Amino acid sequence: MSLLDASTPEQHRARYLELKSNAAERLHAPRERAPSALRALDDAEIIWRERIPGGWYWTRKIRRGETLRIVNVTGRAAASILIWNADDASERYNAGDTVKIQWNALLGKGDVLFSDMGRVLASIVEDSGAGHDFLVGGGAKASTDRRYGVGYRNTRDNFCLAAAKLGLSRRDIMPCLTFFAPVRTDSEGKLGWSGQEARAGDFVELRAEMNLLVALSNCPHPYDPRPDYAPGEIEAAVWRGAPADANDSCRTASEEAARGFENNAALFGA
Repeated sequence: MSLLDASTPEQHRARYLELKSNAAERLHAPRERAPSALRALDDAEIIWRERIPGGWYWTRKIRRGETLRIVNVTGRAAASILIWNADDASERYNAGDTVKIQWNALLGKGDVLFSDMGRVLASIVEDSGAGHDFLVGGGAKASTDRRYGVGYRNTRDNFCLAAAKLGLSRRDIMPCLTFFAPVRTDSEGKLGWSGQEARAGDFVELRAEMNLLVALSNCPHPYDPRPDYAPGEIEAAVWRGAPADANDSCRTASEEAARGFENNAALFGA
């Protein structure tokens, strides 16, 4: 008999309420979220560096332990991203669990991105504090046509092209997250743009905790209030980072993150 079978509904609920209370205390406690400064990379560190024009997409396989830096070059980009386990693409980024498991939709440095198998795909190890969207997702053809007119590229179609390039199909496309898109909820639970101004040079860095397939789309976010279709460039750079140790801040940020890394360790036999 498993531990799950031996537990009663009341015990499950008590454990849920305990985790919820712990998360509430953690989220209300002071936490160091100071914006990171962009560190210059040595050419010897860099595996790949590329500029992604406005409206276009990018794909890459990133190996476990490597770091992906995404830079908002002009301050007018929104980087929508999808992530799959490169060793088994049926395991993929789960938007709902990433927010639910960490009890928070305002994620940034020190948080992690969960797969639908309860494992950690990537850790957010650096972040300039631009604000990101973990709730809405990217634009589609219909919404882009209504907003800007016919003929502009959109995130949904970009992801279909990216998936095909990675040997995947439309059925492998799941809800994405979008960096540099400061979506917030108001007191009534309505979603909206926070009004926070994006800055040229805003960035986020993801450390791969598994071998990953990554697709990026550089199209305007559906809630972006700017009336013109003029996304700026994104720079994507991959380099060999230092391995995380047992006291890594992303590993120890919460009970939930620690369990995710334990699930990773079980998968990799570490």
